[in-house]
Amino acid sequence: MHKPLCSHKNMSLAANLAKNLRNRRGDLTQEQFARKLGISRPTLTRLENGAQNTTIKTLDQIAKSLKCDAGDLLR
Repeated sequence: MHKPLCSHKNMSLAANLAKNLRNRRGDLTQEQFARKLGISRPTLTRLENGAQNTTIKTLDQIAKSLKCDAGDLLR
């Protein structure tokens, strides 16, 4: 039996990431924050809206840019 790709738990992780990115952005514009994270502004917008999942590679890059653990971004 195959598990669905978009399970409730995955949606929850995307929501947590979205919330944490919005909180950590502070007063920076999306463009400034995206540049700091090394991703495009449209990607940041989709991540902040919980409309896009991210790869482990991108999550790791974001965490390094924010000097935090990737797990912290998903809690």
